[in-house]
Formats: sequence, structure tokens, C-alpha cells
Amino acid sequence: MTANVLVAYGSTNGSTAEIAEAVAAVLRKQGCTAEALPASAVVRLTDYDAAVVGGGLYAGRWHKDARRFLRRHRAELDDRPLWLFSSGPLDPSASERDIPPVPGVRRAMTRLDARQHVTFGGCLREGAKGRVAKMILRSGKGGDFRDFDHIEEWAAGIAAELNHG
Repeated sequence: MTANVLVAYGSTNGSTAEIAEAVAAVLRKQGCTAEALPASAVVRLTDYDAAVVGGGLYAGRWHKDARRFLRRHRAELDDRPLWLFSSGPLDPSASERDIPPVPGVRRAMTRLDARQHVTFGGCLREGAKGRVAKMILRSGKGGDFRDFDHIEEWAAGIAAELNHG
């Protein structure tokens, strides 16, 4: 039986959405059925066997759409394997070491018995929305710190667990 996986995400400027799309692509390549959707667009989880939920980090908090998704679908998530990811550090730290989840995500992991969490580097490009994003870019601290090899390796581990677990 092929696992049908939802990859839901909260993203303001598209970086986390691109990570979610990469995760879904690897899951499909590994034999799962998977789709990436904005967390705010998901109505119910009845068609999915598992979920991966990601959110961009903003001032130490997960994206509001990802937080709301976990609250809104808490009962349905209790019945499914769940993985979480964050994206955010605008430096190479996420590629150099394991960055623990922010407190709100750590609490959600415990409440929902999530199998794993990983923090990936973030990306902030010219034209990003938001006053803080514009300040960061003006200070020269933007850039793309996502490691797609790491992202794809992590997604392949999820597929292996779903296909053989």
C-alpha cells in the first residue's frame, strides 16, 4: 500500500514552501503519494496517512499558519505519523549542527507525538515582505542557507519509514 502524505507549510516569502515542495518530490520519488499545500488551505486530513508540517521561523516563533494547522487538526494528527520541520537561520548553522526546535514546536512535538523535527537553514531574498525582513536585507544578512541535499536526505528517511514501517 502506498502512503498518501500531506506536506503542509506556513511560509511568508516562499522559502519554506520550496522546502515543502522538495520534501513532497522526494516522497513521490520514493513511492509515496504526496502533495505540498499551504497549511491554511488544508480543510481535513481524511485522505492522508501521514503528515509533514513545516514552518518558517520568525523571531523565535513558528509561522502562524503552521501553528494554527497543528491546533486545528490536533485530533486527526493523533491518528497519523507526523514529522515537523522549521526553516529559518540565515547563516550556515543549520548545516553545521542540529538546532533544537523552538519552545512552541517542542511542546507541539510532545503533545502530538511527532516522530522527528529538523531545522533547515532559511532563505531571505530581495523583495521579501515585512518590515523586519527588509531590515535584515538592508543589513546585508539575507541569502539562501538551505541545504537541499540535507532536506532530500531527511525526506528519504521519512519515505523509508513509511514504506517499511
